Amino acid sequence: MSIDICALCPVREHALCSCLNDEERIVLNGLSQRRRVMAGETVMWAGDESRICANLQSGVLKVVAATTDGREQIVSLVYPADFVGEPYATEIAFTVTALSDAELCTFPRLLFERFLEEHARMGNLLLQRTLGALKDARARMLTLARLSAGEKVAGLLLDMAVRAGRHSYRPDQSEPVTFDLPMTRGHMADVLGMTIETVSRQLTKLKSAEVVVLSGARTITIVDGNALKKRAMAA
Repeated sequence: MSIDICALCPVREHALCSCLNDEERIVLNGLSQRRRVMAGETVMWAGDESRICANLQSGVLKVVAATTDGREQIVSLVYPADFVGEPYATEIAFTVTALSDAELCTFPRLLFERFLEEHARMGNLLLQRTLGALKDARARMLTLARLSAGEKVAGLLLDMAVRAGRHSYRPDQSEPVTFDLPMTRGHMADVLGMTIETVSRQLTKLKSAEVVVLSGARTITIVDGNALKKRAMAA
């Protein structure tokens, strides 16, 4: 008996292919390959030919742009169920690297483009998600330009609590939520345009205020989600 790989997919209900029926999903699955990458491994290089697209099944990826002086800037993060790759682009615009060990469901770009053209629902969903990503990018520009260090860190923690495998998390829920940060403090600093020292100082302030509990290098518990949300939205 053959195994239905898609039935075992941990992001089946949230990924781009969630809009397909069983027959369409079987066709798309026939185009796919599973790929595992280790933390630090690059999935796509900026400037290379665009060959694949993928759904991220587990782990977290960073999307990076290089500055003119050779430094890198994290421009976005890719969480489980997110789509990565650029259909209809012949060249990759940004480097994509694994922040943690990750698993992807990959598709050849040209075959994926053809599938999109034959399945309008998936094309429409991709457009909606692309517009959502654009909205997030504009919001992030505002974050970097106007918000305080405390607001930036609080907002990123909330986003990670929701996105890093905790899709059902709400700041107003009464129970604390514990999860592993999918990135180092250095990565957080890169995302927010801050120094590591500033990020550490803001995390310590949240801990002292009993908004969060820090356990080890990566584990964090949000004790008071409402308080964290207020700090993220402070005037």
